[in-house]
Amino acid sequence: MNHIKSHIALLFCFTVLVSQAARIVVQQGTSINSIKQGIQLAEAGDTVLVKAGTYREGNIIINKSIVLIGENKPVADGEYKVEVFTIGARHVTLMGFTIMNSGMSNVNDLAGIGGLNVDFATIRNNELINTFFGIHLSNCNYGTVENNTLKSLLRSDIETGNGIHLWQCSNMVIKNNQVRGHRDGIYFEFVTASKVIGNISEDNHRYGLHFMFSHDDDYLDNVFRNNGAGVAVMYTRNVKMINNTFERNWGNSAYGLLLKDINKSQVLNNRFIQNTIGIYMEGTSRTVFTRNYFASNGWAVKLQASCDNNDFKENNFMSNTFDFATNGTLVLNTINRNYWDKYQGYDLNRDGTGDIPFRPVNLYAMIVERVPTAVLLWRSFLVFLLDRAERVFPVVTPENLKDDFPSMKPYDLHTTS
Repeated sequence: MNHIKSHIALLFCFTVLVSQAARIVVQQGTSINSIKQGIQLAEAGDTVLVKAGTYREGNIIINKSIVLIGENKPVADGEYKVEVFTIGARHVTLMGFTIMNSGMSNVNDLAGIGGLNVDFATIRNNELINTFFGIHLSNCNYGTVENNTLKSLLRSDIETGNGIHLWQCSNMVIKNNQVRGHRDGIYFEFVTASKVIGNISEDNHRYGLHFMFSHDDDYLDNVFRNNGAGVAVMYTRNVKMINNTFERNWGNSAYGLLLKDINKSQVLNNRFIQNTIGIYMEGTSRTVFTRNYFASNGWAVKLQASCDNNDFKENNFMSNTFDFATNGTLVLNTINRNYWDKYQGYDLNRDGTGDIPFRPVNLYAMIVERVPTAVLLWRSFLVFLLDRAERVFPVVTPENLKDDFPSMKPYDLHTTS
């Protein structure tokens, strides 16, 4: 009975607070004509509605648990001097603004929207233009960054920071944002139990997504396109990367996805299209790669000898220059039941599985791994002869890096297994 009474009392208090919440309107040419003034007049739980206009007010600090809404995208202009908005309270919602021209600094991480030591922040439906860092959150938990557009027009890494930058956060949701032109599109460091869903990160100077020491995170349904070096996942465990697209990440050291010192993770139902390297793996173990699509990459997978206990199964490899490459002869990974468009075997019993194994690493790939300039011989008659000789007498390629049960038909990757 006492338990029920306490719940009724809490519900009553919440209802009273909601009913008492005020709505403060900020509009230029009226008595409340600045965002700072609207915040100053507000109490916890109030809504501050900002009408259209351009507001140049320096650093705007939101130090109360309020909802700050822009109507018809009012502009908050930092004039290249300050962090435009700083969230300094729990349970803040900031939405509907055009935020532009934050200050730049080599000492302070100035942003369009910054937050430090705050929980339950919601940043939604904002447009950030020419900010040093777009959204920079440190030591924040249970927050949501959703439906924002971030675009930096500055030209070098020195002139721009990361689009969405999280440091030492947990239980965050980064969803349906578009990030372009920053150093890293999305950056995670020491971020746990969080989700990155449905974002488009493209044309960034370095990585579309860069995360380090960030465990138990999910990356779902994102597009990472035409970035300097694709996506980097480092020093992390228990990561799920599902149904993402990695495409057109070209360059001397570019890749769709870099995995370095990763374990106990999943890479499922992703598309790797037109990258210099689809996946580059170093120090990766106990990770499953299933039902991914590799097409028109320079190298689909570069599997370094430091990787072990990984499982590649039911993936499609189509029109890649090299399907697999490695720098060692002992490979402690499993590669089975994949589709290879280069497979020339047969299926006499018509069970859908090739009767002879397929070796995805050919002699020429091993030579290029040791002598990169040998790539100039690609499509030459010499390479053709080397390939045929190695198939008859395999002496250089790793003996145990083979698919014993290659699929005769590509998998329908529109459905999950």
